[in-house]
Amino acid sequence: MLRIALFLLTNLAIVIVASITLSLLGFEGYLAANGVDLNLSSLLVFCFVFGMAGSVVSLLLSKTMAKMGTGTQIIQQPRNADEKWLMETVAELAKDAGIGMPEVGIFQSQTSNAFATGWDRNNALVAVSTGLLSRFSRDEAKAVMAHEIGHVANGDMITLALIQGVVNTFVMFFSRIIGHTIDRAVFKTERGHGPAFYITTFVAEIILGVLASMIVFWFSRQREFRADAAGAQLAGAPAMIGALERLRAEQGAPSELPDTMVAFGIRTGGNTMMRLFMTHPPLEERIAALKAVG
Repeated sequence: MLRIALFLLTNLAIVIVASITLSLLGFEGYLAANGVDLNLSSLLVFCFVFGMAGSVVSLLLSKTMAKMGTGTQIIQQPRNADEKWLMETVAELAKDAGIGMPEVGIFQSQTSNAFATGWDRNNALVAVSTGLLSRFSRDEAKAVMAHEIGHVANGDMITLALIQGVVNTFVMFFSRIIGHTIDRAVFKTERGHGPAFYITTFVAEIILGVLASMIVFWFSRQREFRADAAGAQLAGAPAMIGALERLRAEQGAPSELPDTMVAFGIRTGGNTMMRLFMTHPPLEERIAALKAVG
């Protein structure tokens, strides 16, 4: 809870500084001189509230959405040796990482994958695919679980959600400035907003959203390196490297995780996307980073 409070206060400070900076630069006066009547401070607060709200609500619902999106079945009482081992392993890792015991689940997928989610590091969800359990050795599977526990212990779900909220804020803010300016200065709308405002704002949100997503993806890639390091510390570097090597051998198979969960999985669908839009670093880089430390 303290992490969220500090992050929200930081984000609020960013918004205040941005508002003051725009005023000192005379941006609002420039708009007024060109017939654009826009209260930047009010607009920034409006965008901050709505930009953060969507991200925070998504974070609070993340466990429910993950269970529904992947069909994850929570292990209430182990029914076989694999489930018993999985529960005991996650409990051991959670204790070593200093977090509360998360819910543990299994989802049906032939792809080797796993994910962690939840807004509270002491009430998270860790899930693994049937494909990973059937093909990975116990040491490799433990390393994957350690990686996911690392995400939880590092507060990655909270951090990425709040970063997304800040990005949403500024995308909404600047797209509305662009739409309002075009509507007033180009199409000469005097009262309210004409069609140009809504069309321009919509197009600007798409373009700025794509550009801003690169920031979120960059943070996501950095958190993967940290989760790998945590996995190596909890399960041993050889096991973590072995798990990543196994994932690399299977590279090319689709991840089968919903788009909203890809950033929290252990792997992606390969290197087919441009690097700037990847949620995970290439497996070769992750392996090299672990070997360099070891």
